[in-house]
Amino acid sequence: MGDAVAALVDRALEGDRRSIAKVLSVVERGGDGARAVIEKLHPRTGNAWSIGITGAPGAGKSTLTDQLVGRLRAAGGEVGVLAVDPTSPFSGGAILGDRVRMQSHTTDPGVFIRSMATRGHLGGLALAAPQAVRVLDAIGKAWIVIETVGVGQVEVEIAGYADTTVVVVNPGWGDAVQTAKAGLMEIADVFVVNKADRPGAAETAADLAAMLELSTRRVWRPPIVGTVATTGAGVDELFDAIAAHKAHVESSGEADARRRARLREELRGLVAAEMEARASALCDGPRFDAIVDEVAARTRSPYAAADELLEQ
Repeated sequence: MGDAVAALVDRALEGDRRSIAKVLSVVERGGDGARAVIEKLHPRTGNAWSIGITGAPGAGKSTLTDQLVGRLRAAGGEVGVLAVDPTSPFSGGAILGDRVRMQSHTTDPGVFIRSMATRGHLGGLALAAPQAVRVLDAIGKAWIVIETVGVGQVEVEIAGYADTTVVVVNPGWGDAVQTAKAGLMEIADVFVVNKADRPGAAETAADLAAMLELSTRRVWRPPIVGTVATTGAGVDELFDAIAAHKAHVESSGEADARRRARLREELRGLVAAEMEARASALCDGPRFDAIVDEVAARTRSPYAAADELLEQ
């Protein structure tokens, strides 16, 4: 297993697209294979800039992502796209496959698009997304765009995985109370009012600006960009806003602080997952059943029983 994974990773680092896809599949499956991949690739990471695109269903995130990828390519550097889709109840895979709305980039060797299934993860992000970002970073993608599935609420979790978080809304979308409740004001680095050619776009931008005034003040004030993703209008301005945010957090040191905080949370998650696996192993078998019987017979308290299991 180790030698096979190592050889696969070597081919991926050489740019073989099929091998890259297979490495991402290994990471999605988790386990020893994912561990071997990340052990080999982690020293090569830390160069890419990740952009999270999130928002309510129907906001036009996929079309906007398609346009943004083109602009990122024009700026130079290769682009990786992780499109997090709902999980098929039949296959367990991503329902929308490789995003039919991004077909214009499938022949570009500098763009790699990967659909990932949420697999029931409530945050709207696949559990393997952070590791998939590492893979794309290590193979040389300068920009990594993470587009999340629309699940009827803002996926606040995306903020933990992206260097710049773009929140997409539509004219007339939501109200001030629901927006604040969703946590948008805290996670957004850039706001996009998409479908800005429709009535109500100016009012929506004004509402967002007013809410930013009332929200917790930060050094960086999220700009509000109007776009029409179907025509590409405003995409240059969106790129400029992302570039300005990138320059700000890099110069202020906030980028390093964010990434360190992200690593802390990731490590906590890995430790918690490992402990949960060990706990599941402890809470199984004849000895566990015997302890359950003792608790049921009132000869041992639940706390004493738990202590004994942990001592094992």
